[in-house]
Amino acid sequence: MLPLYVYEKEETEQGKQSDLLSLENTTSSFNGYRRKYALTDEALAYFQKTYPGKDINKEDIFFYIYGLLHSPEYRQKYATSLSKELPRIPCVKTWEAFSQFSQAGRKLAVLHTEYETQKPYYDPDKSENVQITRAESVEQTFRVKQMAYAPKKDGKAREKDRTTLIYNQYVTVTNIPLEAYDYIVNGKPALDWVAERQCISTDKKSGITNDANRWAIEKMHNPRYPLELFLKVVTVSLDTMKIINALPALEI
Repeated sequence: MLPLYVYEKEETEQGKQSDLLSLENTTSSFNGYRRKYALTDEALAYFQKTYPGKDINKEDIFFYIYGLLHSPEYRQKYATSLSKELPRIPCVKTWEAFSQFSQAGRKLAVLHTEYETQKPYYDPDKSENVQITRAESVEQTFRVKQMAYAPKKDGKAREKDRTTLIYNQYVTVTNIPLEAYDYIVNGKPALDWVAERQCISTDKKSGITNDANRWAIEKMHNPRYPLELFLKVVTVSLDTMKIINALPALEI
């Protein structure tokens, strides 16, 4: 995804302009850099011409694009080109549809950039769906090595029950909504990314160990951060799919 802003050193020559990004419309200046919208003035003019008489700015267009990129119809229609090149951004037929995509894009952007501020889908302190057996310490209770989904009952050995997460020997999450796995990021559910990356792993080449528990304790000051992150991403995934399912039809 391309950025909303670009940053340019203050000493950059006036009048020098990138072929791809407009250097007009400085939004702020700090620490020796000027912040500017990455969207070109030509793109703004194009959308203003498409929807004449409407109050439209670069942020509206940016979030329109973010909303459009989440449209299942758009992804299906342009699947071939999306796998080879940067997305082509069409204009939808009506201003009403543009506004709906833009508003949806704003909501999605908040969900996806502020995911850590979302409420966990289940409260670990109150929900019966988070089953916790207390160990000798809080750190030991919530220490994660590798999260795993439970095996399916009466199923094949490799089949997993995605409604149940075995966090560790002390913590299990049950009744995870299967719809939460519909939110896909880079080819797999967002929840799978959390389950895979919040762990202890050692890179074979470098020998460097990634320990999610150290990050949780030393940086987040919260030993159960990996568990809460998983539960927050359940919320983010479900809310994301609600917004996506409410997007207007793609009429270009």
